[in-house]
Amino acid sequence: MRAHVMYALLRPALFRLDAESAHGLALKALKLAGSSRAPVSPACLATQVAGIAFPNPVGMAAGFDKDGEVPDALLGLGFGFAEVGSITPLPQSGNPKPRLFRLVEDRAVINRMGFNNHGGEAALARLSARRDRPGVVGINIGANKDSVDRVADYATMARMMAPHATYLAVNISSPNTPGLRALQDESALTGLLDAVIDARDAACGAAPRPPVFLKVAPDLEPADIDAIARIALDRGLGALIVSNTTISRPALASKHAGETGGLSGAPLRDLALQRLRDFRKATGGAIPLVGVGGIANAEDAWARIRAGASLVQVYSAMVYEGPVIARAICKGLESLMKRDGFATPSEAVGSE
Repeated sequence: MRAHVMYALLRPALFRLDAESAHGLALKALKLAGSSRAPVSPACLATQVAGIAFPNPVGMAAGFDKDGEVPDALLGLGFGFAEVGSITPLPQSGNPKPRLFRLVEDRAVINRMGFNNHGGEAALARLSARRDRPGVVGINIGANKDSVDRVADYATMARMMAPHATYLAVNISSPNTPGLRALQDESALTGLLDAVIDARDAACGAAPRPPVFLKVAPDLEPADIDAIARIALDRGLGALIVSNTTISRPALASKHAGETGGLSGAPLRDLALQRLRDFRKATGGAIPLVGVGGIANAEDAWARIRAGASLVQVYSAMVYEGPVIARAICKGLESLMKRDGFATPSEAVGSE
């Protein structure tokens, strides 16, 4: 039975479970599926970003595989890359449950998970064991909620994870750790990135150094965007990931619309697309951008690429579309590229 048909049959049962329990079930299913060889992507979808060869531009965003348990299984679903985390130095349970909500009528999700994960050492054991396997696996790093020195937490995680990451993603844009987004301020961000880059360099020595990506919030003022763009260029970051979840609330139909936390999924699409355009303009196209937020199909992904994204990521849409989403988007991108006269995704970046 085809995977999309199977998911359509299973989805009503999954949706009768609370969202976090269903997510746990999905992780267990992927563990059982194992790390089968990733499908071969069409050569026309291959792209190079920050010195990394991506077989296709469609990735799984951080938050799905918080502890780095199933990156190879995700690659086996057709994703061109998988970003695990956010991982913090010490284990933490996150915010009280319930903390994850499906807004079915809005094809959206609200979460206030709070960086729940089993900590750096547990993730390191898993990620170091897959070190020689093929596939692009980014590691998204964060700080513990009760840390007295969050910059030191990021440096610790960079030092720990750099030898095992294709790229490091610095997450300072989750709305669910109080005060975290303040690290996007210009002076704080400069110090943070310097600490992360120094820790990465020390950990890698003469070995190849994974590029540093920075994940930003969509809820930024124009001055913030300009400052972040300037710092990213000055520090030679590999890419900006635009964007995390939003604390804003457009008109929503679901009974969960009033829940606190970060909103993702379809209602985030227009805001995330506009923020991507803003960062494209602020950087002059001089730094790669990763488009994320409200991408549910090939048309959404193509719009993000045309607006300036070299790569795209999905997460919330997989709740509604199922595990075939990466292959479906890749297939659609092939058609859209041919329709619009582009031979590769990189040719289309910023072409709108």
